[in-house]
Amino acid sequence: MTEMAGTVTGTGTGTGTGTGAQWPAVRPEVVAEVVAGLSARLQKRLDGAAAKLAERPVERTGEDWRIAVDEESVLVLHAPGGVVADQADVRCGCLLAPACVHRAAAVTVCPLADDEPLAENEPPTDGGSSSGGESPASEAPSSAPPAAQPGSAQPAADLTAAERAAVAHLHRVGAAVLAAGVGGAGAVLQAELLRAAHRARLAGLHRPAAAAVAVVTRLRAARSGEPDHRLADLVAGLRELLGLSTALALTTTPRPAPPEPDAAETATATGPGVAELRGTARQAYAPAGGLRLYGLFAEPVLTATHAGVLTWAVDAGGGLHTMAEIMPHTDATGAPPQAVGAGNRAVRLGDAMLSHREFTRAGLAVQGATRSASGRLGAGASVRAVRAAGATWTAEPLAALWGEPPAAQVARALAAGALPPDARPAGSELLFLDVTLLGAAPYGPGGEPRLLAECDGAVVALRAAHDHPGLAYRGNLALLATAPGLRLRVVGRLERSARAELRLLAVGVPPTGRSTTDADEPAASADPAEPALALPADRVGRVNLGLERLQTADLTRPPAGPTGTGAPTPIDASGGGAEVPTAPVHLLARRVEQAVTGGRAALALGSRAADDDRARLRSAGLATGAALLEGLFATAVDQSRDVFGRVVADDHGAFAAAWLAAAWYEEELASALCATAWSWPSDAAAPEEAANRT
Repeated sequence: MTEMAGTVTGTGTGTGTGTGAQWPAVRPEVVAEVVAGLSARLQKRLDGAAAKLAERPVERTGEDWRIAVDEESVLVLHAPGGVVADQADVRCGCLLAPACVHRAAAVTVCPLADDEPLAENEPPTDGGSSSGGESPASEAPSSAPPAAQPGSAQPAADLTAAERAAVAHLHRVGAAVLAAGVGGAGAVLQAELLRAAHRARLAGLHRPAAAAVAVVTRLRAARSGEPDHRLADLVAGLRELLGLSTALALTTTPRPAPPEPDAAETATATGPGVAELRGTARQAYAPAGGLRLYGLFAEPVLTATHAGVLTWAVDAGGGLHTMAEIMPHTDATGAPPQAVGAGNRAVRLGDAMLSHREFTRAGLAVQGATRSASGRLGAGASVRAVRAAGATWTAEPLAALWGEPPAAQVARALAAGALPPDARPAGSELLFLDVTLLGAAPYGPGGEPRLLAECDGAVVALRAAHDHPGLAYRGNLALLATAPGLRLRVVGRLERSARAELRLLAVGVPPTGRSTTDADEPAASADPAEPALALPADRVGRVNLGLERLQTADLTRPPAGPTGTGAPTPIDASGGGAEVPTAPVHLLARRVEQAVTGGRAALALGSRAADDDRARLRSAGLATGAALLEGLFATAVDQSRDVFGRVVADDHGAFAAAWLAAAWYEEELASALCATAWSWPSDAAAPEEAANRT
């Protein structure tokens, strides 16, 4: 990191990450250690102290961050590479140091560092939003993916005693966080969850540990009111954490760890179920030999801590691969230009001398390639790559991506969402569709105007992949909305919703019936009476919607004659059928979210008001959902009291189990409704039946 000296002022609150641009990152275990060193009296003051410290000016000199606590005391954070890696690197000049509240407040304000250093070509997974609301190559567009459903995994081996203890610790603290809610999960409880995560990581449970750190990151964003905070992300994070710990706890009787087994014994003793739940510390890159790659599209990546570009490519066999150029950012206002500018940076693959934006319309011949299980290409010293010709979206091998039926693509995307992020095939969440724009119209129960398109007889709402105004998505969609009747070939991420929705990433000209094999000769509209894309030749018939801005001249519209000749024929935005039936899933979803925001106590206070929700669920045929909602409220209220009527604290295990069951049911029901929306108006299984099967 380049050395610099300057002064900035924090603007965040106590436990938030709003000052992430001014404060160094801190490793999770450092937070746990420093907070654990406080006395019980100072722990009660920690949230308030952090809120005050976050407003203090921060001065950086080289690798030291200095904060004036008062007129006499100065707090120093030594962060080589921008990360505080040891509690000894947090020094305070007050008389109570090192057991002072200032040190604990500082590590509470600092953003959490990645558990492991990023690989050279590896995008971040920090729990923040990206081009689709998630991390670029692996996360679903709008919410974190499910982990492992309780009881769904069938482990082939027992856990060791150390692993079982770490799992129990994680589950106990995770349940306490859920019961406390966002308002009650302050810095002390967050630090305890980070301690449990560190213990799990030392025991080799990398996936549960990463889930716990993600929960803390999202809790901080929720408590500080970060603009990129989404309640759905926090719900998904808690669901994954509790789901993983529950699945791991369902293994059989514990056994002592064998003394240093060799690799063969470990592979035999550890079944795929346990290995998948444990996770890995780093993604492994395996040799892939020679690859002939064709650029597909690129998307900007924008999270709370990182910005850059993710580029997609297709090999000769139709397999998808990714390459990334993603770096930490130190200024939220400068992050969008950093993400867009990364598209002009050179592809780090061998000796290739072309930018990410150029590669989306060109190709590469690669020797000695390496790739991860999720399709990420490595950029090792042994990799050799030279520029080659690309292909249009209407020519092979790219055209094959659009040959899969839309319903099958949706099923593939939903199935991939249930896999761990590092196990999902590259591009499994992407949809490749041919659509005809219908224009902007009210869509959904709220009647919010959306850009609608017709796809295979169904109406699809096209949404911006990222809502930040510094990216080109919103402006491009607004321009496309002015051209109803425009036929497009599109790439997008599935938006899991009860209605067909797609997060649009890139658009191109559709096929015209003639063969197109040359990348320099993109297909164009064959009917002059229809609106069409008229892109410059250097764009090769496609637009990366997040990196490039469409101009009015890029759209040709038919001239309107005196009798309306050339005007687009109005298209029925309803899809030619009756209104899509909607199930009241929101009744269960809002109670699941209420438990996360207000905790167990808030849910218990509203138990009588839930009778109407249960009745509506039953009347809609969602009897299972009604039963789960009833169980959730019953466990929220069911707390023992002593002889004086005071609530006796418990481990919240029953409440966490009831919440987890309701959250998983709501998750699976939402996926079933999404699949039904894309298969409508053809016959499909009832959402309740589909959710029960899963």
